[in-house]
Formats: sequence, C-alpha cells, structure tokens
Amino acid sequence: MIITIDGPAAAGKGTLSAYLAQTYKLAYFDTGMVYRAVGLQMVLTGLDLNNKEEALKIAANLTFQQMIELSRHPDFRSDIGSNAASVVSAYPEVRQALLAMQKNFALSPVFADGTPANGVIYDGRDTGTVICPNADLKLFITASAEVRAERRYKEYAAKGMSTSYEKVLEDVISRDERDSKRSSAPMKPAEDAVIIDTSFLSIAEVIEEITPLVQAKINQTR
Repeated sequence: MIITIDGPAAAGKGTLSAYLAQTYKLAYFDTGMVYRAVGLQMVLTGLDLNNKEEALKIAANLTFQQMIELSRHPDFRSDIGSNAASVVSAYPEVRQALLAMQKNFALSPVFADGTPANGVIYDGRDTGTVICPNADLKLFITASAEVRAERRYKEYAAKGMSTSYEKVLEDVISRDERDSKRSSAPMKPAEDAVIIDTSFLSIAEVIEEITPLVQAKINQTR
C-alpha cells in the first residue's frame, strides 16, 4: 500500500501522514527531510543557498544517517530550515540527486527501527506526480496562505521561537511561489489526486473524510 500526501507548507500533511502511518501500520517518509538536510547543511557551513554547485555536492553525498542527525538540529523544522529547503529543492540537479533515495524507499519500505513495512505514507510536494505516480491513493492537502501562516506562527510561538505573523505569512507566500513555479516538478495535484482544503476543517474532520478512501484502497489490495 502506497499513499502519497502532497500540498503546501502547514496545510496539515504532516499531522495526517503521521496519523495514517500509525493507524494502518505503514512506514512514513517525509520527503521534505532530504531537502531540509541539504539546505540546513549549507546554512550551518556558511554556504550561499544560491550556489547550486555546492548544493549539488551535498545532495550527492547525503546519507540517511546524516539526514537523521541534521533533523535533530533546532533549525531543521524552523522557518530557516523551511526556506533553505525550498531554495535548494528548486534546483533540478539537486532533485535528481535525491530522487533515487526517495523512489527506492517504496520498493522496500521500513520503519524507523529498520524492520520491514507493508507499505508507506509519502509526505511531500511531488510524491504523487514524480516519486510514486503509481501510488494506490493520492491526496493533495491545501489551505489558504493566511490560515497556514497562522498555524505555523502558533507552532513557532509554542516553541518559544521569536517571529511575527507578518513575517511567517511573507515566507509562506514566497515559498508557495517558488514551489509552484520551479522548472522541475512544480508543486501541483496529480490528475487523479483527491484534493482537500483544510482551511475550515479540524484534523478530526479531515481524518473522517479521508478514512473511507484509505479503507477502500486497503480492501482492494487484499
């Protein structure tokens, strides 16, 4: 069972992906982690994010262990990590260098402890269009920029991170533009994706809407 969940930042993909992975005992691959790892490594080593050649070097040599180690850094999930990921993910060469890692995971999915899984939940921006175009179920989760900025701002505030709603909104809008206009694999719903706008939905309501879709696909694969 392969389920792809794509969409813009702070639309609710992560929460939904984690819930489905736990509920249906599937592996969980947040594909944005590979780009965050490359981007954050550049930031931490003082490299210019606009230096495509340096980004490609890091991407070509990135290992799973390095990615996990970088994910423990406090800026990995901050706006710094998010913006860095958005910049480096726009480079076609970087995306190509990291694509094999993401695609191959579906062939032999494993849980975090390395044990085999019977399927995977992909969380990203092009998982249904590029990484797993033959996925059993494709979802595209979205929400208005203002709602997503408010959600992200509250997350940062809860973590004690100093920022403003206006700055977060600006970053969200800028990132959306980069993600949707990049020449390689722009963020967009797959033609057969189910699109869900979460602007006025709670996570419980989203889960209620999606559960029958997932269960139907599971029944088909048995």
